[in-house]
Amino acid sequence: MSNDKPYRIHTMELGPMENFVYLIEDIVTRTAAVVDPAWEVSKVNAKAKSLGLKITDILLTHSHFDHINGIGDVHKEFDAQVHLLKEEAKFWGEYQDTPTTHHGGDMIQLGKTEISVLHTPGHTPGSACYRLGDDLITGDTLFVFGCGRCDLEGGDPHVMYQTLKKLGGSMPAHTCIHPGHNYSDRETSRMQDELDGNPFMHFDDEKDFVEYRMVKHDKIRNAPYLPVPRKS
Repeated sequence: MSNDKPYRIHTMELGPMENFVYLIEDIVTRTAAVVDPAWEVSKVNAKAKSLGLKITDILLTHSHFDHINGIGDVHKEFDAQVHLLKEEAKFWGEYQDTPTTHHGGDMIQLGKTEISVLHTPGHTPGSACYRLGDDLITGDTLFVFGCGRCDLEGGDPHVMYQTLKKLGGSMPAHTCIHPGHNYSDRETSRMQDELDGNPFMHFDDEKDFVEYRMVKHDKIRNAPYLPVPRKS
């Protein structure tokens, strides 16, 4: 089957926390961006080289250690620019004055591939998702049938509720979700699957969402996350 997209997404599960690290390949220019380089980044560098790709960009969904600890290892092999939201740079205390910090709504050009930057706070103040065509790389904002924790520094369940409502209401139903961790029985899902089966997407009352996220969820659900019918 031919690929009519200008890009390919290569997925690697790395490290002790089941992280997904993504290598975005621009087909025409043979350049690539790595999303959230962490843990065994030598495998990411080797993958890029085996595909004949030059990593030119590093896209960060947020600044937690398990998503950024391999930045230096990428830089050992490639001269790549780091991209993150300005809000996250301030929260983290790094990259605050670089020309590659962004606002939500900005566009990153990777060769012929356009990558839209979405500000999706809740897990951290400057968490980002990256949209490429019908693909959405969601970091720790949205997992397959789950969402990121809000009890760590910078987390806010009230903000997460608004973020998930906005994502669910604005993304096309066929949008393919690529999460930051492999916490489900499948690596990806569609936005409609999330609206139907992700309990965090079922709430119409913010107070109920906050109680579920902060108190109830971890007592009644364990990975791998499976779909939860809306009626339950």
